[in-house]
Amino acid sequence: MRVLHCFFPDEQPFCSARLPVDWAARERDKQTDRGRKTRSGRSVRDRPVDLVLLVGRMSSKWGGTALSHRSYRLASDTDMPKVAGIVNEKLLSDYLNHIFPSTSKPQQPAAAFSTETLVKLQGGTETLVKLQGGTETLVKLQGSTETLVKLQGTTETLVKLQGTTETLVKLQGGTETLVKLQGGTETLVKLQGSIETLVKLQGATETLVKLQGATETLVKLQGATETLVKLQGGISTVKAGLFLTLLLAEGEPAEESKDVDGRLGPPTVVLDHTSGFEGLLLVDDDLLGVIGHSNFSSIRATTCVFKGKWSYEVLISSQGLMQIGWCTVNCRFNQEEGVGDTADSYAYDGNRVRKWNVTTTNYGKSWAAGDIVTCLIDLDEGTISFCLNGQSLGTAFNSIKIGPGLAYFPAISLSFKESVAFNFGSRPLRYPFSSLLSPGPSLHSLGGYQPLQDPPSADLLKAQRLLGYIKNVFTTKIDTQEGKLVEKDSAAWELHGEPTVLVTLAHIFNHFAPLMCKVYLVEGVLMRFLLSILEGGGSVDEHPLIQQLLDLMWLLMEDYEVNECLKQLMMSLLRAYRFSPIIPDLGFQIHYLRLTTAILRHEKSRKYLLSNSFLTGCTFDVLRSAVFFYIKTPLQVKEAGLEELIPTTWWPCHFDKEGTDEREEREESPEERLRRRAYERGCQRLKKRIEVVEELQVQILKLLLNNKDKGTGEASRYIFLNKFRKFLQENASNRGNPTVLCPPEYMVCFLHRLIAAVRFYWEESKRKSYGVLGSEDAYVPPQLFYNGKVDYFDLQRLGGLLSHLKKTLKDDLASKANIIIDPSEIQAMSMDDLDEDEENGTVQRPAGATAMGGALARPSWLSSPTLGRANRFLSTAAVSLMSPRRPLGTPERMKVRTLSVEQRTEEDIEGSHGNDGLLQGRPPEESDQPIAEKSLLEIVDGIVMMYNLSVHQQLGKMVVVSDDVHEYAVALKDTEEKIARCPKQREDILEELVKSQKVFTEKLNHLSRRLAWINATIYSKDKMLDIYWLLRVCIRSIEHMDRTGSLFAFTPEFYLNVAMNSYSALKNYFSPSNSMDELPGYEETLTQLAALLAKHFADPRIVGTDIKDSLMQALASYVCYHQSLRAVERIPEEQRVAMMKNLLAPYEQRPWAQTNWILVRLWRGCGFGYRYTRLPHLLKIKPEDANLPSLQKPCPSILLQKHMADLLSRDKEMAASFLNSVLNQLNWAFSEFIGMIQEIQQAAERPERNFVDTRQLKVCATCFDLSVSLLRVLEMTVTLVPEIFLDWTRPSAELLLRRLAQLLNQVLNRVTAERNLFDRVVNLRLPGLESVDHYPILVAVTGILVRILVDCEMQGVARAAAVLLSDPCFQLHSIQHLLGESELLSSFRAAPPSAERKHFSLHTYTDYISPEEQQKVERMLSFLTNESKEAAASAAPTSEEDLCPICYAHPISAVFKPCSHKSCKACINQHLMNNKECFFCKATITGVDDYSKPPAS
Repeated sequence: MRVLHCFFPDEQPFCSARLPVDWAARERDKQTDRGRKTRSGRSVRDRPVDLVLLVGRMSSKWGGTALSHRSYRLASDTDMPKVAGIVNEKLLSDYLNHIFPSTSKPQQPAAAFSTETLVKLQGGTETLVKLQGGTETLVKLQGSTETLVKLQGTTETLVKLQGTTETLVKLQGGTETLVKLQGGTETLVKLQGSIETLVKLQGATETLVKLQGATETLVKLQGATETLVKLQGGISTVKAGLFLTLLLAEGEPAEESKDVDGRLGPPTVVLDHTSGFEGLLLVDDDLLGVIGHSNFSSIRATTCVFKGKWSYEVLISSQGLMQIGWCTVNCRFNQEEGVGDTADSYAYDGNRVRKWNVTTTNYGKSWAAGDIVTCLIDLDEGTISFCLNGQSLGTAFNSIKIGPGLAYFPAISLSFKESVAFNFGSRPLRYPFSSLLSPGPSLHSLGGYQPLQDPPSADLLKAQRLLGYIKNVFTTKIDTQEGKLVEKDSAAWELHGEPTVLVTLAHIFNHFAPLMCKVYLVEGVLMRFLLSILEGGGSVDEHPLIQQLLDLMWLLMEDYEVNECLKQLMMSLLRAYRFSPIIPDLGFQIHYLRLTTAILRHEKSRKYLLSNSFLTGCTFDVLRSAVFFYIKTPLQVKEAGLEELIPTTWWPCHFDKEGTDEREEREESPEERLRRRAYERGCQRLKKRIEVVEELQVQILKLLLNNKDKGTGEASRYIFLNKFRKFLQENASNRGNPTVLCPPEYMVCFLHRLIAAVRFYWEESKRKSYGVLGSEDAYVPPQLFYNGKVDYFDLQRLGGLLSHLKKTLKDDLASKANIIIDPSEIQAMSMDDLDEDEENGTVQRPAGATAMGGALARPSWLSSPTLGRANRFLSTAAVSLMSPRRPLGTPERMKVRTLSVEQRTEEDIEGSHGNDGLLQGRPPEESDQPIAEKSLLEIVDGIVMMYNLSVHQQLGKMVVVSDDVHEYAVALKDTEEKIARCPKQREDILEELVKSQKVFTEKLNHLSRRLAWINATIYSKDKMLDIYWLLRVCIRSIEHMDRTGSLFAFTPEFYLNVAMNSYSALKNYFSPSNSMDELPGYEETLTQLAALLAKHFADPRIVGTDIKDSLMQALASYVCYHQSLRAVERIPEEQRVAMMKNLLAPYEQRPWAQTNWILVRLWRGCGFGYRYTRLPHLLKIKPEDANLPSLQKPCPSILLQKHMADLLSRDKEMAASFLNSVLNQLNWAFSEFIGMIQEIQQAAERPERNFVDTRQLKVCATCFDLSVSLLRVLEMTVTLVPEIFLDWTRPSAELLLRRLAQLLNQVLNRVTAERNLFDRVVNLRLPGLESVDHYPILVAVTGILVRILVDCEMQGVARAAAVLLSDPCFQLHSIQHLLGESELLSSFRAAPPSAERKHFSLHTYTDYISPEEQQKVERMLSFLTNESKEAAASAAPTSEEDLCPICYAHPISAVFKPCSHKSCKACINQHLMNNKECFFCKATITGVDDYSKPPAS
């Protein structure tokens, strides 16, 4: 029973009202209340609830609405209406009849109800009321209490309670009270002709008051309450309870039969998780949401239909392969065949846009995540239809099988990771077809369909009537001064505490509260009412009625009722927002977000949702999946209204000319300019509408990040922060199990809104606190990474595992940060490392791989919009998931000794009184200047982690739309050119070309509008600034951490990843729609990032191979672009030299391919014929992405080349080891390439036509590209530091020159031989081998030869020529091949070869090789021709005994010590670079002496 007490400033009880409870309604809700027991063991419903209103003394604690302050005094009779809200009989009667209007016959006057007595004692109640002339009340409670009252001018009361109490009262002009009670209390009071009697019996109270003919009696006995009120001869304010009960009973429909004709099965329709499924499935606890967990899983519902017209809805959570429809019980499915693949099953597939019934045909439209499919079956006509978002797709199947023994179940088959949720009628259908007036003009004939599950009609009618009464209260004011009722605007209603109004509302909520625990009524009644309040427009602040209503709910409802109601309300809002169709003004999304904002503005409701449901359990998936912060991209442009919003489309019509240094500049035509400007105006209109939604989403996050609402407990921000960290943990710790991850498209929107909200509070903090950094200079301080205040889960640190770092760097932590690691903790961590494998195999099983029927801790946004937890894992196969041999995709796990997220408080985060909170352990290198509120620092850290988890991946994924626009635009332009060239007499060809033109144009119109949407929601200027801000945060954080020295190893790897990836996103994903040059401080940021990459790509503090490879790749990409390469040149000289020194380290034992690529990029544009963007032979092939690093225009760095030359000149040992490793890798790469093309040639010549593995082709092409790049590095080295090869005073110069000559001759001979293997493979033009051609490798070799044989001093040229000619592999015709000369020709022909000539010639590449370079090749060929003739004439024959036994190419010239074996100097010197053992006897060589053959005796 709910009791309202009104107390006054003197704290004396003036009036109390007993609110009768509708116990019949309570009995109907008994099932709901079972299990909700208080600590005393009684049901919450059985417990009386005292709602105490302290008028004039206390502000409301329920959402910040302050009750009006009044100073109530009992001064005179005329003041009484003002004081207590007590009104006269007529006014009260009018008020109650106005609030509770009769729906049928007129009710008796209010005066007819004079007395109502209700007694509830220890759970038993019996009440008998007789009015009109007399009152008799008989109460029997557990056989212990009997009360008889007779009022006919005389009063006699006899009370017997457990044989201990007897009270006799006689009132005939006097008062006599007799009380006997186990040491009880007897009180007699007489005041100015009024009598007040107070009796207290074992904690129970009886009060009798007589005031001007009015009587109120309140009895409480052991927690039970009885109230008797008489006012002015018999008008009771609480008769409203009886009045309301009679009104509700009057409108209640008769009890309906649960058996419905045409339907079989339980009335509550769910998915059949016991026997009606096939495959592996994850099913939510509400049995309405499902995720496929195997190849093709199927499941059906528990209820079937055999007659009539029926419908249900499917909420599409992912847009993959699914077949939705109907099946009979006889259908048998498997992992390959599902719904629609058998004779008695019918399905619609929006992924492939087809319908299925054994065979398949085109049908319907494609669906997307967030769409709703309505499945309709008419068993009277034998038809099945489908609707998408309320729009009919037409009849899918006619003449389906019907008749005896045939009944159809709702069913679905879905592939791995696909997810949906069903609505059979447990909630209001979004698109109902129960009447002929169905939504949409195309559906007028689809009426009469019933949902599979009947709606709660009686409760629905009751809730609607009660809501109507509440509205009446809001629009009615009692004017006690004038004695009349006043109509007023409900929006201006406020809760002031008038007793009559509050008692009336309490009676209404007594019936209304239990109904608001049911999802159907919350969504169908309450949410619609709240939305109607906001329909007038304006800001949310202009509608305080929602705040007032929430105050009433917390005031007049049980806590568990409010909790359940708010939970269901937020889930209903989530479903409504997520599955709302896109319309031009985004009205649906705005409407639901406004209501969400209004609810979260209520402090108590917000904190409850944050603490108990909005961020935890099933409902935190609302925020965790960022549903409210996501703006979905429409697949159907027409349905989204983009055609009206962007009537004119445009796409680029001019494209870059591939393969040339300069881009072709062409001006727009006037028509193109007009189209582009109209398109841009449409995009701007779209952007403004999207910004409205984004601003509402940011407002929601601002409410959740509020840290000033500490009056009613912990501030919202700290509750949010702990839940947010838990969300990050789930997404970071389950990378191998994609079903538990937040969708990346949600993450992108969530990240941008969170950045906006955090920066807002950061700037607010700066305004209030002097010295705080602005958000533009934000960074995450180093302490967060090593003091253990923030948990980074199992994410890798730059220095390795956290447990290892704490052991090895404990002294540094103590000295620099004053953090002491407990030795016992280190020992415990060591044991954890040893037990890691065991734990991963048992305790830490991946979600989705538990035993059948086990509870799966899985966020439900990916499966069911019902937000239920998946607690059933269904399997029909004997799988080994019960005890997996090893964890499936679970990342390496480490234990972190930190305070758990749930245990942290505001003090743990912000700190206090010498406690730095999150910033404990400040290193000496870090300034003590305040940065910002520490909670904001942790949120920024979480934002960086979010970007690394999935945001960057999604940004790259959405670029595909822009690529599609480009491809279709190229195809359209090509088609238009063909139409212009097509002869008029070929009408057939012209007709096909016109059809193609129309198709391409329609596709481009569609894609350009979609691209406008994507640019506005993902790639806008504001979003670009967010990513740029994130990049700068990461750079500053890494710089601060770098200053800590060895503690830098504690930095999480993802900070470096985000720094690299965010720059890549800015460059490749946001351009060219937004220019990076316009970003504030862009040049400085580029230089900072260049310094970061240059320093850390070879940082010994970084041990992870993956992150080191990523740094190397990022640096390689960085030097490909002119602007970023100039940034590298701007970093301090010391860092540049150190970078080049690291690049010139020997290639062995490290990823040398990327290092070599960096050096090549520094040289590209300076080498022989090395000024191309794309290889000449690739110009006619399909254009590639012009943004690729390999396709950038040459931009050599003379400054870095100079540093390289200085290093190789000064450090002879480093130069020798570097070049030796380059030559070794070249020998390996080219040998591998030759071996692979031999296999490819053999496969191509087989008669059975075996296809070559694509992977083998890719590896072959990679080896070729590596060979070319290594040759270019050798060319750069020879050009910059020729003395390394030609100054034979250097220890290894001669050896390096001989090795170089040997490799050059091998390459030339393999590539230039007549009808050789290389030619045959190149002519095959296999896919994947496009880069393999004569030009790149022969030009690289030619560049080296020209440098050492033409551009050097005479002495060096002579040495180089002698070494080259002395190599046994040298063949002059290979050099002649470069110019197209045959072996017999000795002079150069000035004219280039004819077009029919197939031989390679540098003369045919005049666009790539300058005349000066051609002249140098001619001089080189002439010089080698003469030198070879002289060498042949002067060469003396050498006996075989005098030749080196290793190479048989040179005479013996060296003898080994101590074993005296002999070889040529070239062989032994090359051997000693890698091995110190003798070729022959394996003895250790201690020295090498010159050897000359003694003269013959």
